[in-house]
Amino acid sequence: MRIGLFATCVADAMFPAAARATATLLERLGHQVVVPREQGCCGQMHINAGHPHDARALAQRFIRTYGEFDAVVSPSSSCVGAIRDLYPNVLGLEAEVLSRTLELSEFLVHRLGVEDVGARFPHRVTYHPTCHSLRVARVGDAPLRLLRSVRELELLELPQATECCGFGGTFSIKNAETSSAILLDKCAAVQRSGAEFCAALDGSCLLQIGGGLSRAGSAVRTIHLAEILVSR
Repeated sequence: MRIGLFATCVADAMFPAAARATATLLERLGHQVVVPREQGCCGQMHINAGHPHDARALAQRFIRTYGEFDAVVSPSSSCVGAIRDLYPNVLGLEAEVLSRTLELSEFLVHRLGVEDVGARFPHRVTYHPTCHSLRVARVGDAPLRLLRSVRELELLELPQATECCGFGGTFSIKNAETSSAILLDKCAAVQRSGAEFCAALDGSCLLQIGGGLSRAGSAVRTIHLAEILVSR
């Protein structure tokens, strides 16, 4: 399968290892992975900030750039959710490629039918299901099924797992005090889990939680799911 990798702005700037891991994993499974130079932002933050004209231009570029691939895979449920949900429902843009755009875990489990990717990660891990993965991209239990198949990984339950981390894009800037309060609860839950690592699908949430844990002096580290799945 010829797959277009949509790296996303956050991965490009802050979590390049997640994008590299995604490409490596897909190639190990026998697929051709292409990283188009023409890719850019998905436009989600422009939509959320009330700039649909700018968002539409970015959305149109995405459609042009990825239209010919068999599938488009991204290490971000937030961006995938924006593409599949906001493009048609807010921007009024319809294109066949939107339905072929998937977050990594849903692509592996729901499209390829793969749960065991041969990974080994001998650590205690808890999983934070991000808001967009639950409510917009709706990846279901695909990430958990993948984590349960990783050799030597001890998967620990995250208390109040479905609660937001407080990031919410511009919400964390415009409502900093509320965002910080939500983050405190999330970081406390992560630490109570007893995990060494907190995994998630979205770099933005990992950035938020990782910052909170670091400021609290916690030894728990954040990690993208793709980085676990590519480990051996």
